[in-house]
Amino acid sequence: MDRLRRRRRLNAVPPSLIHDADEWNRLVRSLPHAHVLQSWQWGELKSRYGWQAERWLWSDDAGKPAAAAQILRRPLPRLRSIAILYVPRGPCLDYSDAGLRRLVFQDLQNMARRAGAIFLKIDPAVTLGRGLPSSPDAVDEPLAAPLTSDLHSAGWRFSPDQIQFRNTLLLDLRQGDDALLAAMKQKTRYNIRLAERHGVKVRLGGLDDLGLLYRMYAETSLRDHFVIRHEGYYQEAWGSFLRAGNAQPLIAEVEGAPVAALVVYRFGETCWYFYGMSREAHREAMPNHLLQWEAIRWARAQGCAVYDFWGAPDRLEGDDPMWGVYRFKEGFGAQLVRTLGACPGMCGVRLLGSARPARGRRPDVGSLPVQGRLWCAARPHPGRVGLPGASRALRSLHSIDARGPRSSARPRASTDAAKPGLREE
Repeated sequence: MDRLRRRRRLNAVPPSLIHDADEWNRLVRSLPHAHVLQSWQWGELKSRYGWQAERWLWSDDAGKPAAAAQILRRPLPRLRSIAILYVPRGPCLDYSDAGLRRLVFQDLQNMARRAGAIFLKIDPAVTLGRGLPSSPDAVDEPLAAPLTSDLHSAGWRFSPDQIQFRNTLLLDLRQGDDALLAAMKQKTRYNIRLAERHGVKVRLGGLDDLGLLYRMYAETSLRDHFVIRHEGYYQEAWGSFLRAGNAQPLIAEVEGAPVAALVVYRFGETCWYFYGMSREAHREAMPNHLLQWEAIRWARAQGCAVYDFWGAPDRLEGDDPMWGVYRFKEGFGAQLVRTLGACPGMCGVRLLGSARPARGRRPDVGSLPVQGRLWCAARPHPGRVGLPGASRALRSLHSIDARGPRSSARPRASTDAAKPGLREE
């Protein structure tokens, strides 16, 4: 490891912990693949719901930031010294730098072992290609093959259980209104103008509107059959980011009555459409189309270069539950992007016993050694005994709130923007 550090011209000292919110956000924003789920505010939100956040920074020999990872830690029930670790949409670094990425992956594995973690799940926001592999316009990024090869060589495996959406749709905001409108599908442009003719008005929301947003979100969840949390969670998830200047609600009204809304988050040069909600009233006025267009224009006015519609199906077929939402987003001229996705299956650090305990005896957790290689906690190795509760812990990652904006139940094939953005059970 020391040789690798010297070859990379990184400091020989281990990565350092960052304890200041403004410093952390500034450092993360300065790095490639910065993501709002790596922001200080996201870690603080999760810390109120059973997780502990640690923020680690890697620097080069000149003290310049080279990589960062916000690690969320959650102890296992009844085994408080054992934990699961998750790096939501991180780590943030230049993944084209092979030496740096190998060093950071190795350091994260070492951190997980020292923390007594049964697995570590990473979820880098790295683009591997554009368009689905089966489509004629699919293009793989040059980074895809070497990055996945490095991960496999280090013992990581792709996870079949994704936390966030693996695919998404991105819109380039580095163009004017006329160019953005021209790139849209004709039906989308028509619906935007139709909403204007029907008197739909869009205003910016504030803290006083959070109760209204939740009521509309609850109505949407009942109509489109997805699970949401209690109101207090959203008061924090929306309110804390709004107060920090990293989120903005937009509300569509007809004759002064709210009919639809969304909440976008911004961090660095990217704006994310995480939450959408609507009422049954005045749906014929197409408020969601105008609402989305105004959110795009707001994001560009804030200096964002990319608008992330957050979420796309894994297959472009009409029976996919996200097909209607995908068609809505695609209409705005966004391009489908494939990312690396979550990797514990690429896999997490596993604590395993070297032999089965005597019949009727539970293994001594304190005596279980950390194995040198990695293994997915969901797939115990034949002949070895996993920690009590390990499989439950793996399942719990998909029923607890480390995740970002995505619902536990996928929405039906809706044809408007109302959707569960972040996973939240």
